[in-house]
Amino acid sequence: MNAERSGLTLRAGALLVARREIKDQLRDWRILTPVILLTLFFPVLMNFTAGQAVAFVGRYGADIIAERLIPFLLMIVGFFPISVSLVIALETFAGERERLSLETLLATPLSDSQVYFGKVLASLVVPLSAAYLGIGVYLSGLALRIGWTPPLELLLQVLLLTAAQAAVMICAAVVISSQTTSVRAANLLASFIIVPVSQLIIGESLIMFWGRYSVLWWIVLGLMVVAVLLGRMGLHLFNREELLGREVDMLDLRWAWRTFRAAFLRGARTPQEWLQDTLTDSLRSLGMPILLMIVALIAAYMIGYGLAARFTIPADLIELSRLDGSLLEDQLRAFGLYSTRGVLWIFFNNLRAILLATAFGVLSFGVLGVILLMAPIGILGYLAGNIALSGQSAGRFMAALVAPHALVEIPAAILGGALILHIGLAIVSPPSGRSLGESWLMALADWARLSLVLVLPMLALAAALEIFITPRVAVMLLTGS
Repeated sequence: MNAERSGLTLRAGALLVARREIKDQLRDWRILTPVILLTLFFPVLMNFTAGQAVAFVGRYGADIIAERLIPFLLMIVGFFPISVSLVIALETFAGERERLSLETLLATPLSDSQVYFGKVLASLVVPLSAAYLGIGVYLSGLALRIGWTPPLELLLQVLLLTAAQAAVMICAAVVISSQTTSVRAANLLASFIIVPVSQLIIGESLIMFWGRYSVLWWIVLGLMVVAVLLGRMGLHLFNREELLGREVDMLDLRWAWRTFRAAFLRGARTPQEWLQDTLTDSLRSLGMPILLMIVALIAAYMIGYGLAARFTIPADLIELSRLDGSLLEDQLRAFGLYSTRGVLWIFFNNLRAILLATAFGVLSFGVLGVILLMAPIGILGYLAGNIALSGQSAGRFMAALVAPHALVEIPAAILGGALILHIGLAIVSPPSGRSLGESWLMALADWARLSLVLVLPMLALAAALEIFITPRVAVMLLTGS
């Protein structure tokens, strides 16, 4: 639909919808009362906790624990009101549908984008305001109770991190609300928002306890990218005619199987036709994801190589010239190399890594899946960097211990990562005329086709090379025997 059909700009139309929604929220005491009470009570509780922690660790001279605990509690204080207020976003469309007020709003001359972004903005204002209010109360209490004030950079990080987490959770909740027919269904699906963000909070807490606050900037950037993707996804899927015509949420497994089967077979009448189509059309559609994966893996190697200068391994622990050929052979055999059992172990370990990356990729539009595949390459870069810093040849290290099987395994990882990105793209931006479920099932069928034809055989070959060829090359190049 035309974004100007109402005669208003996108911004003006969205603000008009947002003002209406915010007024309704501020008039509903059932929303405001628990949000305000919990927002004010939780910072007071965290103030008490921080005071007790500082007093306790001070008696044992472990002040650094308190220094790392207080910023973590500051982040939790900001996260708590957002999680409580998530119900506002979950009932944006589903709640209005149950109250029979959705038809009136959608009958206005406002465009789909104006209505959608207005709803998102209105759903974001109250939770984010409550989060910042809680942070203000917490900081005021800390200043009065123990005289602690945060560094400006840390305060800015927490404020931006809170805003980014709120944007991700609210955008995801509005997407869920627009695709469900009842508040109950939306609340049940909210676990797909709360659980991943809660795990992220745990990761952020570890970063804070280690004092690596600079990493938080990257998390803020990543969250904002996810929020933009969710906004794009929600707007792409939002359609007022479908929203009004949807009767009830139904799980049609027969339809899902028919759609997946049709996309998997692609009309092929013989195995030869199916294989040819897989190696041409399906593989050709992955051009851009493959390029992105190549860039990502190169970046991972360079990052790992650069980190070697910051976290250096003692040179005597990686002295390759001290290796004894016969002793190394015995050690390799003890680890199961040169055996079929070792091949199976390596293959299933790599297969598990690909499946885990795919699962995380589905939940994060491909982002976490790509990061998991980047991690081993980053470790290789880190080891190569340390080898070079110790005065040895990093090229020799790579040629001996990595290259024989990596020539097959890395292309398999690139293809697997490209398929994960392909699934993520299908979720974010389904092709016109297809539903989210249909687009996802078709992308999953492409993943299954290419994984079966290329990725799995390449992983099996790489496992065999890693067990039977790489050890012999390593013994020959590293020990000269």
